[in-house]
Amino acid sequence: MAYPDHPGESADVLLAWRANGVAHLRFNRPKALNAIDVAMARAFHEACRAIAADEQVRAVCLSGEGRAFMAGGDLAAMREDPQGVAQQLIDGMHGGLRLLAQLKAPVVASVHGAVAGGGLGVALGCDLVIAAEGTKFGIAYPGIGASCDCSTSWGLPRIVGVRKAMELAFLGENFDAAQALDLGIVNRVVPAAELASATEALVQRLAQGPTQAYGHLKRLLRASLQNDLDTHLDAEAAGFRDCAGTQDFREGVAAFFDKRPPVFQGR
Repeated sequence: MAYPDHPGESADVLLAWRANGVAHLRFNRPKALNAIDVAMARAFHEACRAIAADEQVRAVCLSGEGRAFMAGGDLAAMREDPQGVAQQLIDGMHGGLRLLAQLKAPVVASVHGAVAGGGLGVALGCDLVIAAEGTKFGIAYPGIGASCDCSTSWGLPRIVGVRKAMELAFLGENFDAAQALDLGIVNRVVPAAELASATEALVQRLAQGPTQAYGHLKRLLRASLQNDLDTHLDAEAAGFRDCAGTQDFREGVAAFFDKRPPVFQGR
């Protein structure tokens, strides 16, 4: 399945397109603050499959339409069949997040408005997060008597530490973009009016980078807390050796000696 070069119809619950090497996924249920329903979860998984199969994708950008990035799961959809619908939501979202984590291409979340519940998990699952001033973050799960999903309990303690993660999870208190920056949950905070342009500059910079090296860096950094030192040194050696055989490595070395910026092709 080829990844589209333009957004889908405005009625689609997920808009997906590719431009200048960047695959865009935009959650598109603005009236529901982009709360995840079954259709969105399935569309997200399908779009992530298409991205994973598209060798022209060199960066990925996740964003939300309307007033929010994502306000978690759609509770209205779960009222009649809580366990059945929850499983369908989780299957789609987790399937997509697994694929994004395995990509060589860096994945950026561009967030604004509300980033709560599963929305926070999706953001934590990305490689980098850029946030608009005024964005509100929250675990949200304790308020509905639930534990978390969408990788929240994997990403949060790795970023903020177990003790702080326990506090955020148990108390469920909201925090703003400045606090999220202090905690390391987001990488950058920009004025709301500049979010789109700042995001575009960031993803274009990543899309012009050494994609194969990014893939190895993602794998190494994500595995670093599980590996012992000997195992990780072996993994680093294998990764560097693979990179040394790429066209981008040859270009990077040549550019260094030519005293010019490298022009990477992602190969």
